[in-house]
Amino acid sequence: MSQYDYVVIGAGSAGAVIANRLTEDPKTTVLLLEAGTPDTKPEIQIPVDWPTLSGTEVDWAYFTEEEPYLNNRKIFHPRGKVLGGSSSLNAMIYIRGNAHNYERWQALGNPGWNYSDVLPYFKKSENQQRGSSEFHGIDGPLTVTDPLAPHPLSYCFVDAASKLGYNRNPDFNGVQQEGAGLYQLTVKEGRRQSTAVAYLHPILDRPNLTIQTGALVSRILFEGRRTFGVAYTQNGTQYHVRANQEVILSAGVFDSPKLLMLSGIGSAEHLHALDIPVIADLPGVGQNLQDHLLVAVGYLSTQEQQAIAPTSNIVEAGLFLHSGTSNEVAPDLQFLFSPALLDSSTLAHDVPGITLVVSLINPQSRGTVTLQSANPAAPPAIQANYLQHETDLQVLVEGITIARQLAHSGAFDDFLGEEAAPGSDVTSDEAIARSAVPEAIAAYIRQTANTFWHPVGTCKMGNDSLAVVDAQLRVHGIEGLRVVDASVMPTIPSGNTNAPTIMIAEKAADLIKATAHSANHSQQV
Repeated sequence: MSQYDYVVIGAGSAGAVIANRLTEDPKTTVLLLEAGTPDTKPEIQIPVDWPTLSGTEVDWAYFTEEEPYLNNRKIFHPRGKVLGGSSSLNAMIYIRGNAHNYERWQALGNPGWNYSDVLPYFKKSENQQRGSSEFHGIDGPLTVTDPLAPHPLSYCFVDAASKLGYNRNPDFNGVQQEGAGLYQLTVKEGRRQSTAVAYLHPILDRPNLTIQTGALVSRILFEGRRTFGVAYTQNGTQYHVRANQEVILSAGVFDSPKLLMLSGIGSAEHLHALDIPVIADLPGVGQNLQDHLLVAVGYLSTQEQQAIAPTSNIVEAGLFLHSGTSNEVAPDLQFLFSPALLDSSTLAHDVPGITLVVSLINPQSRGTVTLQSANPAAPPAIQANYLQHETDLQVLVEGITIARQLAHSGAFDDFLGEEAAPGSDVTSDEAIARSAVPEAIAAYIRQTANTFWHPVGTCKMGNDSLAVVDAQLRVHGIEGLRVVDASVMPTIPSGNTNAPTIMIAEKAADLIKATAHSANHSQQV
């Protein structure tokens, strides 16, 4: 059995970071296991091509179960099956969330995770084009830039928000999140900056780092409650490998709980039903699933529009605000503007138009991830329960109203044509005046709403009965095993989740190093 100090499962937004940081010490050996492929597909690196990656060989292409509050539709969930994980598929928007998000994490029983604690790790990861500041770093691997060639209509969106009285905000990751501006992107010289590009490509020659692709981990191995390694399959052959220090599980919000359950960690009742021996009865594994839901408001254009640049991520401008509908302190609505008609993430190339995407970023609904079988190759059962909570629907209804106000603010008068979706016959003003959820708008949302691809929370950190990991990201009741990815978030950040996931991995690397240092010191004493 081959052996390493650490085995990292998953080379995505978190795992690539962990592998980089741990191998900074030339004496530390790391095996990084990725079930997907190398990131050689050309479209990965071209920002405007990101919608074409869904459903390809670099995508797990998961679906939820039938969603009861979305007309029983199964919602498509692209997840990266490639070096860089979902950071190789996403829209490259760099958003950290709101400071209140992290204050809440700490209040939920996670010391060391408030905003002042996590800000240094955001800065550590970052190579900010605008330079160093109180909120930004320049020494990190991840390049963050302004859009290289923003579309003129993206500026019109910012003007529209200003006309409605919303602040112009040049930095959503600075003093405040609220307001309108252009998104910064994880792009360098017009090319995508995934965690594979930023954290792995520069260190491929490190002799203490071994990367295996096409390696599907089937289970984590235990001696009692001590983790000692993993089993994985590659090219039809099964391998066992030993981790002398720790196993780091970074397989993502769907596959991390799946692998824990396959390995005997989860709800004992659920595991017994599948004849999986129980190592630790942790009923929170796979619970607490949260995601950002979005809905689109689209308009035809009265004239031809400038083409979208290859360096564009298609949704260049945005707005964060509080609808006043929920009790959240942080913004609960995020808008994304596209100078094109979008059907979900698909461009309607032959029809000029614009799209205002409305996203619910503080959802109250909660879902689950469970096993369909004990077969490691079977996808997990995902039940997101979108719109289970009535407040979520109310926030999206308000968002559609605001999107229409933005479109008709006057900023788009030279271009604005007929409303393509929901359509002018789908109205809400009368119902809102009665303080009711308008039937037509609610029906449109239930029929068309889609995911923003930001699932989190299925192995949440904390100390309550459903917590899976502690504030050090160690699995409760298990030695030598941590979870490091978006699944550990107790609540979802108010914005895109890639930057927070990278931050978690940066902080986790220091936690892991501190544990190793403490153990070495104890042995010397």
